[in-house]
Amino acid sequence: MIHVSRLHVSRENSEVLHNLTASFPEGKVTVILGPNGCGKSTFLKTLVRLLPVSSGKIEVAGRPLEEYDQKELARLVTYLPQSRSVPDITVMRLVLHGRFPYLGYPRKYRKEDRDLVKEALCRLDIEALSERKMESLSGGQRQKVYLAMAMVQQTAVIMLDEPTTFLDIRNQFEILDHARMLAGQGKTVIMILHDFDAALQYADQVILMDAGSIRKTGTAMEVLRSPKIEEIFGVTPVLYELEDGWHCMVRPAGRMKV
Repeated sequence: MIHVSRLHVSRENSEVLHNLTASFPEGKVTVILGPNGCGKSTFLKTLVRLLPVSSGKIEVAGRPLEEYDQKELARLVTYLPQSRSVPDITVMRLVLHGRFPYLGYPRKYRKEDRDLVKEALCRLDIEALSERKMESLSGGQRQKVYLAMAMVQQTAVIMLDEPTTFLDIRNQFEILDHARMLAGQGKTVIMILHDFDAALQYADQVILMDAGSIRKTGTAMEVLRSPKIEEIFGVTPVLYELEDGWHCMVRPAGRMKV
C-alpha cells in the first residue's frame, strides 16, 4: 500500500531522516520502534505530507504521494498524532469530523454519515459518551473517540503515533485490539510504540529506527532477537512463551540474572 524508497528529509538545514526504504503492506500491522528523538514521528508526518521530502520517493496505492490533492489523500490515509488539543465539542461532533473528506461545502451531514458514527461508537463501546464534551473524558475515553473518528474516515491506511501513551493497561489492550481488528479488515495499520511486548503481540512487521535511519526490518521476533536492540536501547530483551504466545520483558544490558 505504501512504499518508501531512499527517503531523505531535512529540517532547518539539517538532515533528520537518512535514506529510508520501507514498505507498509495491506492487511498488516507495522510497528515502528526506536528511542525518543530518533525520527519516528517525523517519518509518519512525512508520509502524510505534513513535512516536505528532500529527496526520494513515497508511493501510496501505486501513485506518487505528491500527485494526490488534499481531499484524495484524506480519503486514503488517516493520521492520528501523538498529542492533540481537546476541542470544546461533543464526542458525536468530533467523530463526525472523520466524514469531512466526503462532504462538500458547506458541510451537511447525511444519514449515512451519522449511521457510520453510531456504528463506530458502538463498536468501541463508547456510544453512551456521544453527547459528552471531549474535555470531560478520561485519556482512555478520548483515545477511543479519536480512533472512532479514524474509523469513520474509512481510509485504507491508518497511522497512529503512540496511541497507548498515558493509558491504563486495560485501555492499552483495547486500543491495540482495535488496531489489530482494522488490519483484519484489510487496512494498512502503522503504529509507533515503545512497548516491546505489545510489538511482539500485535505487529506483523517491525521497523527499528535510530538516529534518523532504519536499522532493521522484520518480524517482531527477528527484530527483538537482533543485537541492534541492545546497541540502540541498552537493554536485553528476554523472550518467553506462555499459553497465549510469545512475550517479552527487558532488563538492563549486562545485568546478571539473579
